[in-house]
Amino acid sequence: MRARPMIAAFAAAIMAVSPASAQPAPAALESVEPAIDAIFARWMADNHVPGMVFGIVADGHLAYVRGMGVQDIVVRRPVDGDTLFRIASMTKAFTALSILSLRDKGLLSLDDPAEKYVPEMRGWGNATADSPRITIRDLLHHVAGFVTDDPWGDRQQPLPQEDFTRLLAAGVPFARAPEMRHEYANLGYAILGRVIANVTHAPYRTYVENTLLTPLGMTASGYDVFAHPRDRRAIGYRWENETWAQEPTMADGAFNAMGGLEVSARDYAKWLGFLLSAWPPRDDPDAGPVRRGTVRQIAEGLNFQSVFHRYGASGASACPGALAYGMGWRVVSDCELGLTLNHGGGFPGYGSHVLMLPEFGVALFALTNRTYSGPSAPVWDSAVLLLQKGLLKRPVAQVSPDLARFYAAARDVWADGSVAALSGKVAVNFAMDRSDANWAKFLAETKVGAGRCETAAPLRPDSALSGTFAWECARGRIEGTVLLAPTRPITLQALRFAFVPVDRP
Repeated sequence: MRARPMIAAFAAAIMAVSPASAQPAPAALESVEPAIDAIFARWMADNHVPGMVFGIVADGHLAYVRGMGVQDIVVRRPVDGDTLFRIASMTKAFTALSILSLRDKGLLSLDDPAEKYVPEMRGWGNATADSPRITIRDLLHHVAGFVTDDPWGDRQQPLPQEDFTRLLAAGVPFARAPEMRHEYANLGYAILGRVIANVTHAPYRTYVENTLLTPLGMTASGYDVFAHPRDRRAIGYRWENETWAQEPTMADGAFNAMGGLEVSARDYAKWLGFLLSAWPPRDDPDAGPVRRGTVRQIAEGLNFQSVFHRYGASGASACPGALAYGMGWRVVSDCELGLTLNHGGGFPGYGSHVLMLPEFGVALFALTNRTYSGPSAPVWDSAVLLLQKGLLKRPVAQVSPDLARFYAAARDVWADGSVAALSGKVAVNFAMDRSDANWAKFLAETKVGAGRCETAAPLRPDSALSGTFAWECARGRIEGTVLLAPTRPITLQALRFAFVPVDRP
């Protein structure tokens, strides 16, 4: 079921991401919608999924939403953008940002020992005599030394708080010393929920609701699933013996911080739109509910990186990415999609996946009601399709005034065959690295080799203080760099011209 006329909305939202992009014009959007629907319909049939909703967030809004299948197999209510699904471990992103907001308020430090806020942990001792105590940061990044616990942890969702207190007081065995390796552990995020509760002197869910859900207008979402209208809820099923069997509905409990949130597609899009609004850094007013700079910190991983092969059909042929676990997000540097933040959600009765592309201002997600049916492949395949069709556009980076000024000087240097135009504008190292006389010699030789060059090409900024350029020349091209120094007043620390010959027919 569609939330609104999708073609016009999607076109407006996607194009608004970068109206000045130099990339080719996008293909007709009418040809993309059937392809995306086919990707999900095929995956849904192959994986015996009763119901699913898929959405694209662009320019801060739910630009595309598609419901498929049914919320339940008895009444057979169709899935739409208002159907409620439990998102399992995609809840961790809400927990992580809540911790960061408490840090912003001065109520905790990420490097505090977790036992400062969870006293039951004080009797645990160390994994080894030389091991550090577990910090809040360790819990956020899954480096606390706990064992991977998806099968066990998922069934702890309804655990009463007093039982969780007894579990913690009895001690938890270490799989390894903390801070030695990333190992995904739901227990760590359940403990973060206890940290939030103890710091705020209120239930974990209360802080998330007051800090994130309510300010973002996520009025249909929450942790107490039994308080939600049953006719809006997707009932969870598992597939076994060639049929669907209903999973028990787990109540809100002590492990809610790791996987208990239930959302609609419309609500979840508000969350993703808010997160995407944190990129890029800028001077605009910061309306919250959490500061943009704080939101961007969720993408900070530790040094326990691994190789990531993209989910979906392009995974075998795409160049591998570098993966690190951030704060409630798996953070991957992808050679085509750039910075990506993704996470799955596996739960008895549910499977979900989300992919954020901050450099494009776009996010994609899918929610299902079948146990552990994580729809990562169709989500990533859809993102790749949008990229291939020219629908993902990076905003055009702006050249800072200082960088523009020195790029103009670089053109003068090339035209004059000397660095006289840089007099009084260079850092102390510049003349030490190459004398004026050697600059003149180098420029003369390079210009002879390159022939006449067209120097009107724009500078491509890497930052406010560095950029690259490429000039087409008669016998090849000049690839150059402008690098400014970290000083006031601004000076030039390096200028490079590299001739790359090209055989002309």
